[in-house]
Amino acid sequence: MFAIDIIEQCKRNNRKAQLKLYNQYCDGMYIVAMRFVKDSFEAEDIVQEAFIKAFEKLHQYKAEVTFGAWLKRIVINKCIDMLKSKRQLMTELDEVHLKVIDNTYEDEWLVDDAITLEEVKDAINRLPDKYKYVVMLYLIEGYDHQEIAQILNITEVASRTQLSRGKAKLKNELTVMQDGTRY
Repeated sequence: MFAIDIIEQCKRNNRKAQLKLYNQYCDGMYIVAMRFVKDSFEAEDIVQEAFIKAFEKLHQYKAEVTFGAWLKRIVINKCIDMLKSKRQLMTELDEVHLKVIDNTYEDEWLVDDAITLEEVKDAINRLPDKYKYVVMLYLIEGYDHQEIAQILNITEVASRTQLSRGKAKLKNELTVMQDGTRY
């Protein structure tokens, strides 16, 4: 109930309520931004821009999801927009070349116990952007393919394919080396 009251006050441009809402969510949104951009200054800028957009569009918030989830989507979209404009590397796969993916493969996420969380994060960061974003949104942020498709402006088929290919690359990266050969 507390958040709903603050949101209603924010809709009426109450600056104190806006500051309370900002203080409540800024740290969490900064962490989300850092997962994508890896630069503290850029992450801070993204969070600021996301809050500005959120306050401008607050009348569109209908409480169908939590405010945090709604704001998180804005932050992620800002991150992706910034990365797209910065590198111009995000390209959608040509659907003609997309293969049908077996949904049972999505459950195959077995990683050797010797592999650390840092090694997994590093391997994700080394993925090509088109795979990295889908893997991050799916595994780390918990979005489904329909949501990923909307966020990245790709089809659900492309999301599934990019996740599958990203998983394959991750699996290859995370295969423990033994005596110079993978096993």
